[in-house]
Amino acid sequence: MSLFSDEKKRKINLGGSSSGASPSQLRNQVRQQRELRQQQKLQAEAATKIQSRWRRTQAVEHLRIDLRQGFESDVTGINGMRCLVLLGYDEDALGRWCSTMLQQDWSSSMTDSWLVLARQLSARLLISAANNKPNALLYLQVLDRLVQHPMSGPHVLRYLLARNYYTHLAKSLLATPKMAPVYPPLIPLITTPFRTFPTSSPEYRASLSSLFSNILVIDVLPNRLPLKALTEFTSKLPLARMDLLEPFTLPPIESSINLLSNLLTFAPPFYPALKTALPAYLTLLTSVLNSLPVGAFEPTSQDKVPQQQTWGQDSDDEDITVRVVAEFTQPVRLPDIDPRTSKRLQSLPTPVHLSKLATYAKNSLEFVRFLLAVATVWPSQRTNVLSVVTQGWMRELYRGYIRGSNLGKDSSTVLSPSNADGWPAILLLADAYAQMLLTMGDDEFFGTGDAAKTRTANPLSLDELTSWTRQLLNISFALYWRDREGALGPVSVGLRVSWDSARDVVTRCLVAIHERDSRRPFVRPDHWHILTDAGDVQGFVEAAKYEEENVDLGEDLKAGRSRKQLVELSPRLGILNNIPFAIPFDVRVSMFRAFVMSDRQRAGYNHPLMFPRDRSLIRIRREHIAQDGFDRLETIDLKTNFQIEFEDQWGQVEAGIDGGGVFKEFFTCLCKEVFDTDRGLWLTNKQQELYPSPSTYAKESHSLSWYRFIGRILGKAMYDGILVDVAFAPFFLSKLLGRQSLLDDLASLDEELWRNLMFLKHFDGDFDALSLTFTVSQDEFGVTRNVDLVPNGSSVAVSRENRLQYILLMAHYKLAKQIKLQSDAFFEGMKEIVQPRWLKMFNQQEVQILIGGVDSLVDFGDLRANTNYGGLYDDDSPYIKLFWSVVETFDQAERRALLRFATSCSRPPLLGFRELVPHFCIRDAGQDEMRLPTSSTCVNLLKLPMYKNPRIMKDKLLKAIMAGAGFDLS
Repeated sequence: MSLFSDEKKRKINLGGSSSGASPSQLRNQVRQQRELRQQQKLQAEAATKIQSRWRRTQAVEHLRIDLRQGFESDVTGINGMRCLVLLGYDEDALGRWCSTMLQQDWSSSMTDSWLVLARQLSARLLISAANNKPNALLYLQVLDRLVQHPMSGPHVLRYLLARNYYTHLAKSLLATPKMAPVYPPLIPLITTPFRTFPTSSPEYRASLSSLFSNILVIDVLPNRLPLKALTEFTSKLPLARMDLLEPFTLPPIESSINLLSNLLTFAPPFYPALKTALPAYLTLLTSVLNSLPVGAFEPTSQDKVPQQQTWGQDSDDEDITVRVVAEFTQPVRLPDIDPRTSKRLQSLPTPVHLSKLATYAKNSLEFVRFLLAVATVWPSQRTNVLSVVTQGWMRELYRGYIRGSNLGKDSSTVLSPSNADGWPAILLLADAYAQMLLTMGDDEFFGTGDAAKTRTANPLSLDELTSWTRQLLNISFALYWRDREGALGPVSVGLRVSWDSARDVVTRCLVAIHERDSRRPFVRPDHWHILTDAGDVQGFVEAAKYEEENVDLGEDLKAGRSRKQLVELSPRLGILNNIPFAIPFDVRVSMFRAFVMSDRQRAGYNHPLMFPRDRSLIRIRREHIAQDGFDRLETIDLKTNFQIEFEDQWGQVEAGIDGGGVFKEFFTCLCKEVFDTDRGLWLTNKQQELYPSPSTYAKESHSLSWYRFIGRILGKAMYDGILVDVAFAPFFLSKLLGRQSLLDDLASLDEELWRNLMFLKHFDGDFDALSLTFTVSQDEFGVTRNVDLVPNGSSVAVSRENRLQYILLMAHYKLAKQIKLQSDAFFEGMKEIVQPRWLKMFNQQEVQILIGGVDSLVDFGDLRANTNYGGLYDDDSPYIKLFWSVVETFDQAERRALLRFATSCSRPPLLGFRELVPHFCIRDAGQDEMRLPTSSTCVNLLKLPMYKNPRIMKDKLLKAIMAGAGFDLS
């Protein structure tokens, strides 16, 4: 063949297709040829790769054979170990090497090269064992010998710790059946690092953190281990060095629950030995608890345990438990928990465990945070938490963490981050002290008599309480007054309490102490006042009026705003409704009157003693004032003004126009009738103070309608500033304000029962001899029936352990449950007229003053300065001068009698006689000195004859006022 032959040259036809194909056909042919060439190219490349892979596989296989031969010829030597490393995860070779190694002594072979190879092989053994390979037991045995040997151990462990040592051990534990033989080497592998490395080394700390984050988070770990392995594991756990535990990210919620459960299994027996590690242990428990939802482990259904009610909670609520003082995000749904884990977790909040822990916690701040976290996760066990504090720790808590704290010393720095560490102690003590006050009598509180020596005596001195209440007051005031634009945020790091929750806890305790001071003062009256500067007070009053006019609580609640949100919108109203004593009483009374006046103006009502047009005319039979008032006023808006006319016994309308006096006369007579205890609706205590009857008759629908009507009438009196000469039992007024303190208020209902319960509280004898059960006897019309205080209460004996529960249940039944319907009806009627938020500006003693006037000395100087005169009398009349000179000689009993004679109420108005509507008036009643003075109480009018002789005037006045004579209807 010629070198320049044309056989292989590509033939190109430049003259076009000889076959006559069209251009499109030519294009298709070209495309097909191109695709064919591409396919041939890919096939060639694939063939090349297959050939390369085959050659490589063949080479590897030959190498593996060579390495295996090299290994077989020197199994435990350097060359053999090198070959084994290069062989990778050859389970047969690893098993052969392990079997051989277990039969030899390695000490003489441990050169540097040998240790390098041994480290690499140990990692192979660990991973294979974690994957539960057939030779897992062999692998763990060799690995155990490697890490236990003093020469190889540190090197191997250091290498493995950097390669997820505890992660693989945990995986091996999870893959191993309980009775498997791998546990003898597996358990030492977990604990060996703590015997190998010094506690100061980084390896020790890393091992400790890995142990907690990998091993102790295994589900039901104690149940996975055989008894012998469990004993060994427990004894070698480095719990006493938890102070070296480095912070680590908490695992997911399921693992966190397992960690908590395992710690509660392994740690309690070693509490005495933890010593310096106990704070770290408590911190870890607190962190885990704070990662769990509120009420995470509460049963889905449980009996309600009566404890302390929260501030602002309805006192009649069946569940009077101490609510958890935290507001968090929506709870996370918990995974299904193994019953064994759940059982262990329920041991954490028990009194036995908490008391044991408290013995060794040494009142540490970590223990304080821990208790708060426990109460958050187990709200129903809050009493157990607080009992740890109340049983001998409160004084130390105050003196150790609160007395020297800057938190609350100045209201302006309450929210400062520098005071963050002061919050846990002050919140725990406030909650515990409020709980303790529930069953603390006055003798215990003030440390008088034998009570000062009892175990329930007040742990804080009155001087300490004086200082502490000022701190609480500053905190509470600041949390209501804080910057509305600022973020609430947590109170402090590691404490799941919002600002609002902290405020509620502090306020509840503060109010409880103030109630005690109100009943029996132990601090100066101005101790409770925050705003004392006249300018600050005036500014506060004006701003509060503005908030009251612009915040409609009823409409806002319908619109979906919570009461706490409304407090945010109206901080001054929040102060007035929750800590009103921070504002002086006379200022609050003025604000009450201003709120009423503003309400009148908004609704278009006129003053009751004016003469407005188009007033409703109400006709009342004088012989049936209460019944006619009930029938005629049921559909009347009592805030409006209406006209009263009396009808005598013959059906004739009495002469006169109601300019206010007839109305007041009607009102005075009506109140006298409806509060008459003979009607069966009211009873009196030993102090002749009224409270609703607990009888069955008082709970009938007709009687409840009367309670509602009486509430409206009393509300009308307060709304119009009319003083009513009735006194209510303090516990009933406490119910009105939603501030009932069970045991303190019980004394105002039944002092004998209160003494008996106090005896039971301090009783140290045989409880079986008392034969008490959780029942209460109810006697009505000579028939006695027993009421259970708890389900099947007649079968539950009162014991030393549950006596406080019995005392609280008994008090709750007497004060709340047996008069719940009656009280609700009465309060419902009153709230139609007087806004509840207005009344919450006062405590029960102050509300009584609003109703019936101040129980203080009658100041005739003030009365004279606010007296009007009629007829022939004026301020310069000799008869008037003689009158004032005579009455100035009256003692207080006589002065009260004169005031009652002329106005129907023996107590002066709370802001002085300038508030008496209408003003006190004296009019002449002729010159007959033999005639006694008379009065028209409906218009506060004294009709005084023209006595010339001071002896005669005094004699006639005393005879009239002390005998109750002279009431004049004209």
